[in-house]
Amino acid sequence: MSKKQKTIKTAITLTGVGLHTGNKVSMTLKPAPVNHGFAFSRVDLEGAPTIEAKAEYVVTTQRGTNLEKNGVKIQTSEHVLAAAVGLDIDNLLIEVDASEPPIMDGSSKYFIEALEKAGIKEQDAYIEEYVVKEIISYKDDITGSEIILMPSEEYQVTTMVDFGTKILGTQNATLCKMSDFKEEIANARTFSFLHEIEMLLENDLIKGGDLNNAIVYVDKELSESTMQKLKVAFKKDNISVKPNGILDNLTLRWANEAARHKLLDVIGDLALVGTRIKGKVIANKPGHLINTQFAKKLAKIIKVEKRNYVPQYDLNLPPLLDIHQIMDILPHRPPFLLVDRVIELSDKHVVGMKNVTMNEGFFVGHFPGAPVMPGVLQVEAMAQCGGILVLSTVPDPENYLTYFMKMDNVKFKQKVLPGDTLIFKCELITPIRRGICHMQAYAYAKGKLVAEAELMAQIARKK
Repeated sequence: MSKKQKTIKTAITLTGVGLHTGNKVSMTLKPAPVNHGFAFSRVDLEGAPTIEAKAEYVVTTQRGTNLEKNGVKIQTSEHVLAAAVGLDIDNLLIEVDASEPPIMDGSSKYFIEALEKAGIKEQDAYIEEYVVKEIISYKDDITGSEIILMPSEEYQVTTMVDFGTKILGTQNATLCKMSDFKEEIANARTFSFLHEIEMLLENDLIKGGDLNNAIVYVDKELSESTMQKLKVAFKKDNISVKPNGILDNLTLRWANEAARHKLLDVIGDLALVGTRIKGKVIANKPGHLINTQFAKKLAKIIKVEKRNYVPQYDLNLPPLLDIHQIMDILPHRPPFLLVDRVIELSDKHVVGMKNVTMNEGFFVGHFPGAPVMPGVLQVEAMAQCGGILVLSTVPDPENYLTYFMKMDNVKFKQKVLPGDTLIFKCELITPIRRGICHMQAYAYAKGKLVAEAELMAQIARKK
């Protein structure tokens, strides 16, 4: 059963510092309309430019997933995006007055708390979900990192990490259902190794880092000079290595906190696909680079499948509604009745069919010697199919007429010729309200998409 899209009820603001810049930053999470998705807005810049959270805008993945559009940048986007996905949110505007969201404690914990405090509400639109039907994979032959996506009844993620160090070793983490994200994954903090910290300090990065927002695994001998640099960087009088190999006295929340944080990063990075995923992700040695490369690949696959998708129906089965039942619902009559059968009908979609024959009257003049079904009649046929959907919601459809209100994004892909069997599929964009039906309509023939349009119609009682 289709679920509704969700956003938050009210705006809420968090403040903190950026991990790498050390700058103070204010971030406001705001409700967003249906089909908006996730987007960042740089309110510190003129015009408050927006960057949609999409894989195509990923420019670098060093120490975080960084987006750029028209010269405007967002750094370390993954933690707040993971929180939104983890709470089943679809639409969110994230306003920041600096180039990166606040690091907080290095996890998604505070973002989860803020979003829950703002409240989550359903919206009047159904979610779009990509259902994985076959295995999709991406491998980096240099690092050995690999991500596999396979069919599953719900979105699941497993991460397997192996850093080749005695101090951390091999770890695994699994999220079986997204409703467990808050309790099982959200609190997992970012981490780094001592040799990486030294490099970042030398390059004047992690200015906002301290020992409260990053776990530091000591994978090498801690020299006195490095110790002094760390004291200055982390504003500590004393720094030590505890028996568990972690810098200072930070206590792990889980023994496999590193693997859980890698899982958090995978969820945040795959949010850039822009579509909910129904499938199981297995990530071996994941990192922001392979995560975002896989997100780009998946986004392209989804785009191509949408463009080429043709639903399959068994036309040998008895119709749900035959021509006589259709005429009991629709006010149209021959020669302007352009739906012969209804194959499927629910509260949110309808599938109809028309056999196109040389006997159609319009072929006489369109065109002599080269008969082609007029595009306007293809749109009319899709609209009539949608009319069946909206008229099926009233007890006395014979007392109503349907009227076009709007048509947008009309496209014709292939010619429709005598002998073709047209299949129409109309899906609600928003729920039917006050007799208004807003739908996305498609027409298929010969295994190809021949026409599509966004249509809006209204039923009105006959006078």
